[in-house]
Amino acid sequence: MREYMKFYIGGQWVDPVTPKSLDVINPADESVAGHISMGSAADVDAAVKAARKAFATWSTTSREERLDVMQRIVEEYQKRYGDMADAITEEMGAPASLSQRAQAAMGLAHMQTAMAILKNYKFEEERGPTKIVKEPIGVCGFITPWNWPVNQIACKVAPALATGCTMVLKPSEVAPFSGYIWTEILHAAGVPAGVFNLVNGDGPNVGAAISSHPEVDMVSFTGSTRAGIEVAKAAAPTVKRVAQELGGKSPNIILEDADLQRAVTGGIKHVMQNSGQSCNAPTRMLVPGKKMDEVITIARAAAESTTVGDPKGNAQMGPVVSEVQWNKIQGLIQKGIDEGATLVAGGVGRPEGLDKGYYVKPTVFANVTSDMTIAKEEIFGPVVSILGYETEEQAIEVGNDTEYGLAAYVSGSLERAREVATKLRAGQVSINGGGGDLMAPFGGYKMSGNGREWGDYGFQEFLEIKAILGYAPPQAAE
Repeated sequence: MREYMKFYIGGQWVDPVTPKSLDVINPADESVAGHISMGSAADVDAAVKAARKAFATWSTTSREERLDVMQRIVEEYQKRYGDMADAITEEMGAPASLSQRAQAAMGLAHMQTAMAILKNYKFEEERGPTKIVKEPIGVCGFITPWNWPVNQIACKVAPALATGCTMVLKPSEVAPFSGYIWTEILHAAGVPAGVFNLVNGDGPNVGAAISSHPEVDMVSFTGSTRAGIEVAKAAAPTVKRVAQELGGKSPNIILEDADLQRAVTGGIKHVMQNSGQSCNAPTRMLVPGKKMDEVITIARAAAESTTVGDPKGNAQMGPVVSEVQWNKIQGLIQKGIDEGATLVAGGVGRPEGLDKGYYVKPTVFANVTSDMTIAKEEIFGPVVSILGYETEEQAIEVGNDTEYGLAAYVSGSLERAREVATKLRAGQVSINGGGGDLMAPFGGYKMSGNGREWGDYGFQEFLEIKAILGYAPPQAAE
């Protein structure tokens, strides 16, 4: 049983202003895995004040000083790597193998990537008589989700540290253990007091307090579009910068000349990874209509070969994170059936032999049309909708026919796939399974958010730009 009843403010573990606890549920067996305290606006205010005080000195540190602190974080993270992976499996149900090779790995990778960028990053340049300076924006508020918990903490904290910002983090109250271990790592690494602060709580209380706080200079939010809108509303009166990575309903366009077996199988397996709980998952598969029957056969085999079970065992897919999510997904699967889509694999209810835990059957629908609910709403579960198209132009049109624009996928000959990729309205497009570039900017078009994370583009969100006119004296007349 994990007990995390204190917050981390000003370099110390402190009690909440008003004691209130929350049970953290293990989604694999529905048992209580631990308890956390739930914070309030008063806790946020204390954390922001600590961050504001620390900003005065942290913002003036040298590149070398910040690199030294970040290196110590890397070393401490490596010591706690196994603990981090175990916590993620316990709190949100990721299979142990996924937690080890991907979930926990991303926390370390973002810190190392930020260090590599910082070593050569240009914070100033001279353009004739003018000097342009990039300065840390100030105190940052971070609100992060449960689906890739430490990944989304690290891709905000690492560039913020690198650029000289201070911060207050609210991790998801549904999956908070990894956030606490992250905080213990930073404490052990000797991050100066107040530079990093943690307050637990829910969105309406702690999240809203962070977003609206007048001394928070920017807020970075990852989560649903619905919640992102509320963050933006709360932030608007103080005119702070808002960076958001929100929902997705990503198209996966399989062209006529693609390797069908490889593309369809890969697309199904991609969605089933992490139980479909990835905002960039390729949940709308677009295939040539004349190949629908062949696609169905391949997709059924891929879904039915996906093993579901205890995330601490050898299953490829664990549970979804909570009862709330399980019920939402079940409702949308039933909606797909009711609206006339062809159920290829899976369906409502738990997989056979699993009577406890928030497990969902790997589900595939075919003959889906764009007006169906399952083609429009983000399900955030292991559900793939297959749509047919007649022409490449129609595939592009249907691919873009969504309020979201986070990611897109194309499979086919390189020349044709490249051409299609240029026409898709999404922040990141993967060709023939390409991916894994930590330097590539990540973020969305339309209602998938604004701003970019990862790599050097991620630094920009944490910097203000100052122009100093007349910095260089005019050249003396000849």
